[in-house]
Amino acid sequence: HAALNMTSASSFQMLRGSVIIFTGLLSVAFLGRKLELSQWLGILVTIVGLVVVGLADLHSSHDQKHKLSEVITGDLLIIMAQVIVAIQMVLEEKFVYKHDVHPLRAVGTEGFFGFIILALLLVPMYYIPAGSFSGNPRRTLEDALDAFCQIGHRPLIALALLGNISSIAFFNFAGISVTKEISATTRMVLDSLRTLVIWAVSLAVGWEAFHGLEILGFGVLLAGAALYNGLHQPLLARLPRHVEEAGGAAEREGLLRGESTAINNES
Repeated sequence: HAALNMTSASSFQMLRGSVIIFTGLLSVAFLGRKLELSQWLGILVTIVGLVVVGLADLHSSHDQKHKLSEVITGDLLIIMAQVIVAIQMVLEEKFVYKHDVHPLRAVGTEGFFGFIILALLLVPMYYIPAGSFSGNPRRTLEDALDAFCQIGHRPLIALALLGNISSIAFFNFAGISVTKEISATTRMVLDSLRTLVIWAVSLAVGWEAFHGLEILGFGVLLAGAALYNGLHQPLLARLPRHVEEAGGAAEREGLLRGESTAINNES
């Protein structure tokens, strides 16, 4: 969130795709996984799709301009955040798979400790000056008291927060379930498709204008996810079979013709 105050949403959209690369590399390094060529290609295609969506966002964006130093700092923070997320995903896969932890228990444990740690961090963050990193009038890292005042004056904010909490809880449960049953890299590839849902909802409620380039980007995203998850294998498995059957039939027909010719010649 601090990085978003220093750079554009399009940059965030494109750079967040790096989490797939980091997760794949860390899975190979620390979990001993072996990714096939089609999976690496799927990761690459997914990142290309994110870049196309980001370019569409950049083309339609009319946000305020940021200084070059702020943009570079924000982009570096985004990449660092993706590395941390990738480490979290790999560690989750290791512990959930090794200790056979139920996804609900994992989500509840993460939520409990996350709530305690962040609640304690809000105290020093209330006094730490942040400058351009800040998003509140006091120019500090966080202003929890101002947030509670806003919730008190606008109950709709509390409703939105409850909805956000519920959606994140379900999202994390589904994500850990995918991590446990398949892999952390698959979870990140599927997570990239979340942009498609956000885009559709934004169009439905009128928060965003339609751009044809985004259709291309989301199509590439879907192709990358399908390629990584092996949806191309049934199609490829059928093609050689038809070719082999056709070749076998031609070969049998040629043998029969050749055999009959040879017999006639001998006679």
